[in-house]
Parts: sequence; structure tokens; C-alpha cells
Amino acid sequence: MNYKIMIAGALAALSYTSISFAETSSSPEYVSDWWHQSVNVVGSYHTRFGPQLNNDLYLEYEAFAKKDWFDFYGYIDVPKFFGAGNGNDKGAWDNGSPFFMEIEPRFSIDKLTGTSLAFGPFKEWYFANNYIYDMGDNRASRQNTWYMGLGTDIDTHSDIGLSLDIYAKYQWANYGAANENEWDGYRFKVKYFVPLTTLWGGNLSYISFTNFDWGSDLGDNSAPARTSNSIASSHILSLGYDHWHYSFVARYFHNGGQWNDGTELNFGNGPFNVKSNGFGYYVVVGYNF
Repeated sequence: MNYKIMIAGALAALSYTSISFAETSSSPEYVSDWWHQSVNVVGSYHTRFGPQLNNDLYLEYEAFAKKDWFDFYGYIDVPKFFGAGNGNDKGAWDNGSPFFMEIEPRFSIDKLTGTSLAFGPFKEWYFANNYIYDMGDNRASRQNTWYMGLGTDIDTHSDIGLSLDIYAKYQWANYGAANENEWDGYRFKVKYFVPLTTLWGGNLSYISFTNFDWGSDLGDNSAPARTSNSIASSHILSLGYDHWHYSFVARYFHNGGQWNDGTELNFGNGPFNVKSNGFGYYVVVGYNF
């Protein structure tokens, strides 16, 4: 199942596109004053989570929350919900995965212990998690990955928000790859949020997050097609209103999905060269409630 092979070893779609409204909106017309959520339509072009370029148009539920000791970001995607995508794309209605989820809960160690661990630029410390689940119907279309570690928020002495997380990874299902059911590598995540200006009556923001993955056994066990490291770096312009938000995303992939760029493969439809380095793009239209 080609679509979910594309997502192996990496995040799907978008992260933190909801920060611009989550941090600024607390109107009683919303369902909750702390659990901020949206429904999005996402178009993706040339994503590189797998060995072939992928395009898709899908539905997404997204949520962001920060309350007391609990910090949360997450989304649920229904791949190819609108029936549009390229030849590599499979989704909910054509024997692809019906459900893809990623959540990033962080739990404040400072607040749970009642002790300030702040020093220097480090404002607060967290037990940080990044969990990814893809509900494929067989081993080749299923992913189940848990990153766990330590996170912190950085005091930038400005309106810029900055956080860092470092994780160890436990890999359960991974689309049938050789690194299943074992501890397998590490991830360092950098996230920042920059409010830019007001534009057309909304708030224009720049959001970025980068995942650095390294130390996996996959490159040793499945060379030359697979690698032991990868980078995915997203750069987002988000225009947020009270209920609507619009985002454009450019995402750079290096060894996307831990596939080795330029390697020749054949999945039964003829040989092709892996295209795991380069940019992919997303356009998002969402409704906040």
C-alpha cells in the first residue's frame, strides 16, 4: 500500500498550524477556552516520506492545548478523503489506510513536582512524547511508533516561542521494515513560533518545526535502500482569524522516511529512483471551533 509507505519513519502533514489562533482566541463561542481545535482540508504536493513522490487531498482534525501541567498538540488525518491524489496515493476509500494519527503530549515536570527547574534560558521542563499510529489493514500498511524523552521551553525575551524536545524511539509496526519491535534511534525536535504582523484583518505568523532523526539500525539492516538518519524541516506561513485559518507550508526532506535518495528500486511496476531529498508543499484551509 504505497501511500502509507510514504509516511514511514516521519510525521504526516502539519504541526503547530493552530498556534496562531490557539494563543490568541478565548471567546465563549468556542467549545473550550483551553482545548483549541479545527477541521482542515489539506492539499499536499511532492511529499517525500517514502521512495516515490506523493500528492494527496485529505481531511484533518487538529487540536492544540496548554493548561497547567499539560501541553498538547495532535491531529487525525483521513487520507485521500476527497478521492484526489496521484498514482502512488491510496487512502480511506481505495484500500489504503483509513486513519492516521500523531499526538505530542508533554507533561510539565516543574508543575507536577511543585519545583521550579528553570535555569538560564530554560523556563520549564517536560516529559515529552511523540506518538504516531497508522491504522493500515496489514503489516505492510501499518505504523506504530512512540518517541519519549525530555522537553523544555526556552525564554527568548521576545514574542518568539521556542521549544526543544529530545527522544528515544520505540518502533513497533513500521510498514514491514527491518527495525520493528525494538528500540531504534533518537529524535531531536526544534519548534518555534514567530508572530509577524496583522494582514487583511487576520494575524500572520511564521511557524517552523524540524525533526532530526539519527541512530537507527535501519540503514545497517536494509542498506542501500534505507538510511539510519533523516531530516524533515517545515516552514509555515499561517494567516489566522477567529474561526478561519489559511496556511502554506514548504517542507524540506533529507532521506525522507529513512529512504536513501537516488537508490534504484522496483516494487513490481518497473524500476524507479528514490526521491527522498527535496521540498514538498502543503496548502491548508481550516475552521476553528
